[in-house]
Amino acid sequence: MEPAVLIFLSSGLFLGWALGANDAANVFGTAVGTRMVRWSTAALICSLFVVLGAAVSGAGASTTLGKLGAISTLAGAFMTALAAAISVYLMTKSGLSVSTSQAIVGAIIGWNMFAQAPTDTRILTTIVGTWVLCPLLSAVIAVILYKALRLYLRHAELHLVRTDAYLRLGLLVAGAFGAYALGANNIANVVGVFIPAKPFPDLTIGQFTLSSAQQLLLLGGLAIAVGVLTYSKGVMMTVGGELGRISPVAAFVAVIAHSIVLFMFASRGLEAWLIKAGLPTIPLVPVSSSQAVVGAVVGIAILQGISGIRWRVLGNIMLGWIATPVLAGLICFFGLFFLQNVFGQRVF
Repeated sequence: MEPAVLIFLSSGLFLGWALGANDAANVFGTAVGTRMVRWSTAALICSLFVVLGAAVSGAGASTTLGKLGAISTLAGAFMTALAAAISVYLMTKSGLSVSTSQAIVGAIIGWNMFAQAPTDTRILTTIVGTWVLCPLLSAVIAVILYKALRLYLRHAELHLVRTDAYLRLGLLVAGAFGAYALGANNIANVVGVFIPAKPFPDLTIGQFTLSSAQQLLLLGGLAIAVGVLTYSKGVMMTVGGELGRISPVAAFVAVIAHSIVLFMFASRGLEAWLIKAGLPTIPLVPVSSSQAVVGAVVGIAILQGISGIRWRVLGNIMLGWIATPVLAGLICFFGLFFLQNVFGQRVF
């Protein structure tokens, strides 16, 4: 591998690290915030399953994101990923759970503007539509699951100790599923812009051959895992303990609802089944993990009583959602100008 390739890929790895540091909160934040799962346990499980999700099921959403902007040079992909990573890092440092999906979309649009390339409005409309659909869908699923689970627990008459043990186990299983769904869906944000450039030759190991895209998915998954292990605790506490007062049962439901939504927008198998059944398909696009979990938490909080929501925290998170794509787009545009005119790199 050429050293220049590693330099260009470093921004994608940085973005993966920032995603892991920020979005792990959406998988285990509610469990850690309710003190049902230790942070160290949550980080370990999340790291393992996010890599599996990225490597096994990450190709679907990555393909769609690549259609938004055909970034065919490594230098252009480098700056696009770097702009998204910087914006996510700045929000993460402030303790806010922001949308990595919005960051990379904003950065791609910044590249399109600099390169004077057309933005595919159909793909953009689909992606932006999910920014509205994702939290609403997550909230609806969370409310349905919460009511069903409360009804079951009321009639099951389980001992309090056994209920507690089941909830702890359920939160671990839900977190593992959530981490897998996060890797499968959001790996597109990390390496999607690099896939058209094909930075790696095919790698053959015994009977197996890894394409350039598969190597990128695996590498990006590892970068996310490192972010989870090193810098995710602060945002976990914001999502898990400061957005609203929720019970362990609600925490379990929030993670499940979030995970179902992410998986729905990443599963090629589900898409094929819907096509076979003659039903409308769900677009394979990277959706916001942050929006999914916040939607679930807010849905449950409203069900329990709207007074339980901390509106100031929610307002700050929503402000971060608006500011992130704008900031990423501006950083990318001016960064490309700098990269092209100072370092003489071909960015498009």
